[in-house]
Amino acid sequence: MPIWLQLRNRLIYLITSGYYACGDKLPTVREMAVDLGINYNTVSKVYQDIERDGYIVSKRGRGTFVHDKYRSASETADNAVDSLADVFIQQCRELGVPRADIVELVEKRLEALEG
Repeated sequence: MPIWLQLRNRLIYLITSGYYACGDKLPTVREMAVDLGINYNTVSKVYQDIERDGYIVSKRGRGTFVHDKYRSASETADNAVDSLADVFIQQCRELGVPRADIVELVEKRLEALEG
């Protein structure tokens, strides 16, 4: 899976699971690129992508912050699980996996874990 997609999915998970709360400031693009040892443009692309999706908002001269649309104090752990499932489904779709195959895959993995 491409590094930009891994980073995108991880940031979305961290936001929707509550690791980053509403209004939290994210590291700058440069800081994240250095910390992760990846290209500045890769991080910039991810930030632009998740901002377009409404997870974060950039404020010129102040930084990038978690948008309140995706996290509120009243959310429960169920929402974190839903978010994790959403990320999984989105990744499968991006890989071209048909809906029926996603369901079958989950069922097979559950059977393997229970079994």
